[in-house]
Amino acid sequence: MFDNFQINSNSEIDLSLIVLNLFCAFIISLLIKFHYKKCSTTLTNREDFSNLFPFITLTIVLVIYIVKSSLALSLGLVGALSIVRFRTPIKEPEELAYLFICIAAGLGYGANQTIPTTVAVLLILLLVYLLKIKKVRTNNKNIFLNLEIEKKDNINTSEITKNINQILRSENDNFNLIKLDIANEIFQATYIINIKDLDKLELINKSIQSKYPNVKINFVDQNQVPNI
Repeated sequence: MFDNFQINSNSEIDLSLIVLNLFCAFIISLLIKFHYKKCSTTLTNREDFSNLFPFITLTIVLVIYIVKSSLALSLGLVGALSIVRFRTPIKEPEELAYLFICIAAGLGYGANQTIPTTVAVLLILLLVYLLKIKKVRTNNKNIFLNLEIEKKDNINTSEITKNINQILRSENDNFNLIKLDIANEIFQATYIINIKDLDKLELINKSIQSKYPNVKINFVDQNQVPNI
């Protein structure tokens, strides 16, 4: 029954090469995970999300190794993926960027481009780290501003957003709205504001409180957001 089943060292897929590239992919995915936890500015649970990086990278390596040796398998993979639906939303672009670098690393190692892939990924991580360091040296603080306002008397949501933006713009030019949740009676928003003088936080707080007395305000230093 096993007369036609043979394993030879000259087969198209070299087992030792697969093991080497899987090991390299695992090491580089751990570096990407460490980089994400230290440099990311996302609000999500960075520890849980980054635990997916080795799994994604190694899976991509395996998939590329399997399909690259067979056109039929490649076409079959396209057909299989066409019925897959990914329903987990990517809420922040930075998460997507790290997922892409994991996929790119997996593709590179799966294509046996071990050295170029390793050098390229390390260089990308280094350049991004240097950009983060340069931003930190400006001595500005990134503060998360969380707002919760009860919508009374049919207050228009766009009016709330416009007023909050005007208050922040008057006290600080550099801010971004990163999250907005609107329910029937609750308006919730999260801003990230880049600020030098922490005394301005009190001014922002007083301005918003005067406009919306029922507001709940929470300031969180981005660097103090826990990774767990």
